[in-house]
Amino acid sequence: MSKQGWSNIVFVLAGFWLPAICAAAQKSSEGTVDAFLGDPRMDIQSIFEGGRFPNLVVTMKGTLLATWANKNVLARRSEDGGKFWGDEVTIAESGFQGGGLTVDETSGDILAFVEQQHPPAPLTVYRSRDDGKTWIAEEVTIQTDSRGNLPSMHMNEHGITLRHGEHQGRLLRASRFYGKRNDKSEWPTHYANAIYSDDGGTTWQTSDPFPENGTGEAAVAELSDGRIYYNSRVHWQERPDNRRRRGAFSDDGGHTWKDYRIIKPLPDGPLDTNYGCMGGLTRLPVEDVDILIYSNCDSPKGRNHGTVWASFDGGQTWPSKRLIYEGEFAYSSLTVGRPGTSAEGLIFLQFESQGAKLATFNLAWLLAGSATGDGVVPRKLAK
Repeated sequence: MSKQGWSNIVFVLAGFWLPAICAAAQKSSEGTVDAFLGDPRMDIQSIFEGGRFPNLVVTMKGTLLATWANKNVLARRSEDGGKFWGDEVTIAESGFQGGGLTVDETSGDILAFVEQQHPPAPLTVYRSRDDGKTWIAEEVTIQTDSRGNLPSMHMNEHGITLRHGEHQGRLLRASRFYGKRNDKSEWPTHYANAIYSDDGGTTWQTSDPFPENGTGEAAVAELSDGRIYYNSRVHWQERPDNRRRRGAFSDDGGHTWKDYRIIKPLPDGPLDTNYGCMGGLTRLPVEDVDILIYSNCDSPKGRNHGTVWASFDGGQTWPSKRLIYEGEFAYSSLTVGRPGTSAEGLIFLQFESQGAKLATFNLAWLLAGSATGDGVVPRKLAK
């Protein structure tokens, strides 16, 4: 057969196969809620000693990847859903963990954000192309926001890849404007925002400010209709109900925020302070259903009594919660297993507690907790 003939066959086969491959890849990113049910499961282990600042993702291969800061910025990997952990991997020899660890679901690359010192400070982005085994620094461009301010990365929940709508493939992570420094006099100038990239993380745009000053250390999740849910800490003492989390939504891929609200059911850290605490957030990969999980302290005094809450309507209500760890519990990060991998059906919570601890649980375990009085658990899930 001629070379042209083979070319035509390859072209026709590619035209037949590629859409099917793309459809399968999209379908595999989300499954059913049944994987998260069954017998309740919850266990806790230690994964880092000393240090601070958790961030946690599951890679495209299903590897659980945890990052941490202890003089340098470190990572550990588990390829079997958290049962066995490899040795510590150094991402950066020095610097300040920035949070926002982001898996690019298009390429499989993973991005880590490291600032030179406590922000505001110069930023270095590290990329892993081998599932978190090695990391290389690279130059990136980050644009200022609509007020002319450059964002800081510290210290936010992991980023996401958008799966729906016209911005499919966009990388998005929470960020913040830190003002001149972290000082009470500067808190009125601080605000949360986000950065997003449409070229795999080389150039980043900065969103408009979140519609409340004194906010920061936030989290984002994409809902099944393509909207972005934003959940933020607040630390400016003059704000109303500043022991409760803040929320908003975006319908333009994370550039602008609207429908601002105070999230009454969700505490922003212990109730004896108005300073707040970084919380974790993730969405279960369940097709056409928006189950969100949130983590923070549920304590009248001090950073302890780590608790997880569940929303079944994309953050409108939070009807169920369960205590996960009674002792010391500070900053936390949540992620969830991918369909078809060793981590499927599992929810993972990394939190500060004399080092870093990792809780592994499922939705069945959480649903056996207590009602908050804010909304109801769907009948098909309620016991």
